[in-house]
Amino acid sequence: MIWDTSKLTQADKRHSWHPFTQMRDWCDPAHEPLVLVSGEGAMLRDSEGREYVDGNSSIWTNVHGHCHPAINAAIRGQLERVAHTSFLGFTNPPAIELAEQLVAVSPRGKDADASLTRVFFSDNGSTAIEVAIKMAVRFWQLTGEPRRQRFIAFSNAYHGDTMGASSLGGIPVFHGAFSPWQFPVEHVASLDGLEKIDARDVAAVVIEPLIQGAAGMRPWPRGMLAALRAWCDARGTLLVADEVMTGFGRTGTMFACEQEGVAPDFLAVAKGLTGGTLPLAATLTTERVFGAFLGTFEEQKTFFYGHSYTGNPLGCAAALASLRIFRQENVLENLQPKIARLASLMLDLKKSPHVREVRQSGFIAGIELARADGEPFDWRDQTGARVCLAARHHGLLTRPIRDTIVLMPPLCITDGQLDHAVRAIGQAIGETL
Repeated sequence: MIWDTSKLTQADKRHSWHPFTQMRDWCDPAHEPLVLVSGEGAMLRDSEGREYVDGNSSIWTNVHGHCHPAINAAIRGQLERVAHTSFLGFTNPPAIELAEQLVAVSPRGKDADASLTRVFFSDNGSTAIEVAIKMAVRFWQLTGEPRRQRFIAFSNAYHGDTMGASSLGGIPVFHGAFSPWQFPVEHVASLDGLEKIDARDVAAVVIEPLIQGAAGMRPWPRGMLAALRAWCDARGTLLVADEVMTGFGRTGTMFACEQEGVAPDFLAVAKGLTGGTLPLAATLTTERVFGAFLGTFEEQKTFFYGHSYTGNPLGCAAALASLRIFRQENVLENLQPKIARLASLMLDLKKSPHVREVRQSGFIAGIELARADGEPFDWRDQTGARVCLAARHHGLLTRPIRDTIVLMPPLCITDGQLDHAVRAIGQAIGETL
């Protein structure tokens, strides 16, 4: 297919409003937006026929590569039956099967009551977190402890952009403008900060396990998650694990929580759930939480929350295909040497005088840039963005978090493509700085 890039970009500038994008710069006549039209595996192609490594998995969503035949076939097969049916008072086979399989692969608790057994579907990471915090508050109301209303989150956390989820966030540039409308959340920098908190009125603690994403890909110290689980258990507080980014193999295991033997009370997943093909999210919780909502109609214990596309059959079919790929293609096993290769490649990048630090958790990497003397660049210079723009000319697409370059490719990436991606970052740093 032949694309008229000029016509497309002009129409985009007239009518589109892009997220996390300063539209004055975008609409500048000198700016040439990249129009992506196709993809295969870890590669994307633009309207001019140029190819790029998808270095951030299309905003951390794509797991098995673009146009995976098994996922495409599952979507087409479901489309021939029905695209969507209501999950409010009805059900459908893909959603039933997916709930069962998510429970089967989720982190195991120390006993049956602590294991994740129930799945509530929504459509993105923010709503998956909304579900968890609303369930947590209502759980305590229904179990005779309505005083438990406070939430604890961590400094520099990011848990989504809807008003409730953004209340948990600890990055002012994303959420500060809306603080008058958000509920109060206490933020702590570490476990030490938790020790000063009276937890008797705390509903839940929320964390991105193993690594914080929007904070600049910052790993937690080993053992921190297990210690947090113990802290919550000792105080009867619920634990919410936000695995929207880390879930589905990103840290080297299906879920990050597995690496420290932790089963949270709520597990929020999205992004990679469908392999990066369709919007779908899920919040998993325990039988203990679920049981609190059971009662007669007159008791009004129903969880009054949901979305039009909850349990969407197309999304669930894609997610089922993605889970099959994990099993049939031994994805996690085959990923381990790639994680080691990424670590080795990062050592080469660290030789640059402008690379202050490289942070890695599994197949997630953040390359923090700084001046040669170690001092940070002025954030207004948009150094990270300029490096990512330069990397395009070497066949790599990714986005920075301020001056930290993110590398989080699809798990299917080949060794040669991974080498190319890291080389492109090195070349872009050299040309830009």
